[in-house]
Amino acid sequence: MSSEPPPGSGEQPPEDDPFRKQPPSDQGSGSPYDTPYGGGEQPPPYGGGPYGGGPYDAGPYGSGAGGYPADPLAGMPPLADSGRRTLARIIDMILVGIVVWLLTWAFGVREYTVDGDRIQAGKSFAQSLTAAVLYVAYDTVMISRSGQTLGKKWFDLRVADLENGATPSVQTSLIRALVLWVPFAFCCACVWTAICGGWSFFDKPYKQGLHDKAAKTVVVSTR
Repeated sequence: MSSEPPPGSGEQPPEDDPFRKQPPSDQGSGSPYDTPYGGGEQPPPYGGGPYGGGPYDAGPYGSGAGGYPADPLAGMPPLADSGRRTLARIIDMILVGIVVWLLTWAFGVREYTVDGDRIQAGKSFAQSLTAAVLYVAYDTVMISRSGQTLGKKWFDLRVADLENGATPSVQTSLIRALVLWVPFAFCCACVWTAICGGWSFFDKPYKQGLHDKAAKTVVVSTR
């Protein structure tokens, strides 16, 4: 049976990506990413996957058997709990924030420099730029390599491409990081993080933050 991702899905995930979405199998392998209908058991009508979706080869925006929409989550681990996502994000913010503080302190880039009655606000931009570059770089590199930042590893979470379940590409990871961290660094700080990430608490059916929606990704559990 072919294990190729859906046609028209754009960039193809690497063949050795252990997290790429798996097609339904007639032989139960015991893999956490197999459908629950292995071992010769027949799936329910209309190709229902573990989340009620259609067959794998229909693609996330295609239609399954009988004309029913296919579920892009079929063949993927369960979606991550939003509370654990929040804790993982806080850890990442603290870890990178320490590096930002050390660099800005070492190079004399502070938020405000008071000189008599004059406040030099120009250095505030330098600090914000440093923070934006570091946060975006951290998120992009970590997510594109394994789908996990340090915080996500500690809480058994992973970012996955909604279309094929694979580790996001560099381009996808960059888009996700830019939406999350640029407003955070330059203007909205914790307010934007609360809105962007907190969106997952209310979003249905994929529990996506705004940055996930922009990049077409989801966060799933690895345990």
